[in-house]
Amino acid sequence: MTLWNSVMAVDDDPDILLAFKDVLELEGYTVLLARGGREALELLRRGARPAVILLDLMMPDISGWDFRERQLADASIASLPVVVVSGQGVSARDVAALGVAGYLKKPVDLEQLLGTVERYVRRPQPQPQHA
Repeated sequence: MTLWNSVMAVDDDPDILLAFKDVLELEGYTVLLARGGREALELLRRGARPAVILLDLMMPDISGWDFRERQLADASIASLPVVVVSGQGVSARDVAALGVAGYLKKPVDLEQLLGTVERYVRRPQPQPQHA
């Protein structure tokens, strides 16, 4: 289930997930939604390979910190880029300790969100036209 334009959003707040889905799908992305760290890990273990994972830190089942620890321990998904999306005051040191690709503060600025996602999505290269 590897799609060049897929984004996984992981958050326990259904309103945030719906907002991510609406905004990103309008921009042409395929969006996978996970209502927590456990569901996200299950999707990844079943073969989902998003271009980037948008990860909330404060979730009741498996926190973003625990998700990241489990992700890094699994070689098949360890290299997937993660951007933390959190309302918590996360310091640069916290982000560095998680080894994530970036951080977006809630409420998320839409331009920042789209710019961040764009950096990780691998657009298909146009094929040369042969006459």
